[in-house]
Amino acid sequence: MEFSIVELRKEYDSGIEKVIRGCLIEYGANHEGTAWADPFLGRLSEVYTEAETVYYVALAGGEVVAGAGIGKVEGSADTCELQKMYCRKEFRGKGIAQALLDQALAFASKHYRYCYLETLDNMIEAQAFYRRNGFRRIDRALGDTGHVACDVRFLKDLR
Repeated sequence: MEFSIVELRKEYDSGIEKVIRGCLIEYGANHEGTAWADPFLGRLSEVYTEAETVYYVALAGGEVVAGAGIGKVEGSADTCELQKMYCRKEFRGKGIAQALLDQALAFASKHYRYCYLETLDNMIEAQAFYRRNGFRRIDRALGDTGHVACDVRFLKDLR
């Protein structure tokens, strides 16, 4: 499957919002305490403008099919957060998520020592994917992401 990965631009905002909302509906996470309630979800290009942050989207056939971002963890200079990593169901298992994660972690490793992420208990495939990529499950939340419904957390040493 042919796809490309590019940095998020304004014209991709609605496409990645559609991907994220679709995945959240799929997993019953279309409620408060998840990315569903993020007031910037429809304009993520405005969020990833600070130094040491980035959001990538995967394009297939000219449309947004997946995305993943690197953001700061409040109060921690050496830890970033893998944010809003989602892929449309019909594009999973084709190497897109792996390519996105690889690119996001390459960016992160230039600026941070650790990468943190939060997900949901019922996102079993995502958890297995993160474990295969060197993330280990941790018991406590880092920072205040606002995603109080996310009950599974992982951390990866980027060195």
